[in-house]
Amino acid sequence: MSYTYQGKIYTIKKPVKSVSVNKLNVVVKDQSGAQLFKFSRVNESKDFLAMLYQG
Repeated sequence: MSYTYQGKIYTIKKPVKSVSVNKLNVVVKDQSGAQLFKFSRVNESKDFLAMLYQG
C-alpha cells in the first residue's frame, strides 16, 4: 500500500510485522523487509505514525 505524506510517497506492504520509533526515525518491518523513514522534526514522525496506524 502506498501512503502520500507531505508530497512524498511511502510504500509499505501489508501485513506490517513491527514498527520501531526513535524521535526522528521510524523503521517499518513488512513482508518485503525493513524500511527506514527519516524525518526532520518530531511532529512529522508522529504524524506519519498516526497516518500509518489509520491505514
